[in-house]
Amino acid sequence: MRQFMRRAAVIAAAGLLAAACGGGGNGGEATDGEETPTDSPAPTSDVTLTVWADETRVEAMREVGAQFSEATGVTVDVVEKAGDVIRADFETQAPAGQGPDVIAGAHDWIGNFIRNGLIVPVELGDKVGDFEQVAIDAFSFEGQVYGLPYAVENIALVRNTALAPDKPSSWDDMIATGQSLVDSGDAKLPFAVQMNGEAGDPYHFYPLQTSFGSFVFGQTEDGTWNPEDVQLDNEGGLEFAQFLSDNGEGGTGIFDTSITGDIAITEFNEGRLPYWITGPWNVGGAQEAGIELVVEEIPSPGGEVARPFVGVQGFMISAFSQNQLVANEFVVNYLGTEDLARQLYEIGDRAPALTSVFNEVSSDPIVAGFGAVGAEGSPLPNIPEMAAVWTEWGNAEGAIVLGRGNPERIWTNMSNKVRESIEAGV
Repeated sequence: MRQFMRRAAVIAAAGLLAAACGGGGNGGEATDGEETPTDSPAPTSDVTLTVWADETRVEAMREVGAQFSEATGVTVDVVEKAGDVIRADFETQAPAGQGPDVIAGAHDWIGNFIRNGLIVPVELGDKVGDFEQVAIDAFSFEGQVYGLPYAVENIALVRNTALAPDKPSSWDDMIATGQSLVDSGDAKLPFAVQMNGEAGDPYHFYPLQTSFGSFVFGQTEDGTWNPEDVQLDNEGGLEFAQFLSDNGEGGTGIFDTSITGDIAITEFNEGRLPYWITGPWNVGGAQEAGIELVVEEIPSPGGEVARPFVGVQGFMISAFSQNQLVANEFVVNYLGTEDLARQLYEIGDRAPALTSVFNEVSSDPIVAGFGAVGAEGSPLPNIPEMAAVWTEWGNAEGAIVLGRGNPERIWTNMSNKVRESIEAGV
């Protein structure tokens, strides 16, 4: 009965929109309004939904599109777009009527998309409670949800259990254990968090910063990030800056601008690194190299919970789609299913955003480890002003680690430059 009602609703929506608008974002003409028997999967209109997805997701989404087409008669055209161009192409082509009805992408895109009028809210209805809260929060803006989430990713502490069999009890315990392994010749590095040379790496250092109580922005009552409330240089931020200096190249040397992501991968996969702050994208390679590992929370140097950024992938609906009701039905009731969540998990090894499937796959300790850390994480701010933060923020980290001045002054100057850029609309 539920399937019958769902199918009837989509057919009705498709027919109405086709009649009113002459098809979707890439749809065709309306039909003559003849009623199609409800027990037949034959098309009732010429409506086409165009969906953009990158190469890792396109086949799974084509399977779901075929199911939707069979149930409703609506054609679903899933177009493969390279991950490095899909966002830019959407921003330029959607306003010209050449973009998709639905696009798969990252939650932190939505701020610019909303500001430029490119997407509309997704009506999740009662299904909003079916997803991990951090994933819903990530796709929320001014009290509305602008995407259906399907995968969550974040960094955590990855520990080589052959080198360090015991979970560290604290930050100091971890560093001491790592250093003893270096001193004994069993490890080359005591610990690693990657840096991009002098440009720092705010993403990977963020959990250490948040452990001091320093975040990027404050939030309004509805949970939206507030660009007028830059919190980088609050009291905790200044403490973090001193911590960077104390452990930089002029101090303990734990943080080193020469430790790039590639170097960290090599050292860990060759068994010379006991502790590494990284994400699920590097776990498979380590396991293939024969490294026995566990994933766990990052020890807190600042006394508060070390909260990494959480990134969420999801499906968004174009504001230029002429088939928004049909697109919403496809997104919520077909792309939001357990079957697709399982397929996308198997493809990408990212924790599912759908709680029921996350609970299923949490029997995998790697998934469970990243998921537990992510549940305490902070969604990457999805507001456009975030673009004004990264460069100055990273440069300040690099300068402090290199010992190029007073850390508090460098950090304060960076924060003020961020505020000036935001005020200037950069």
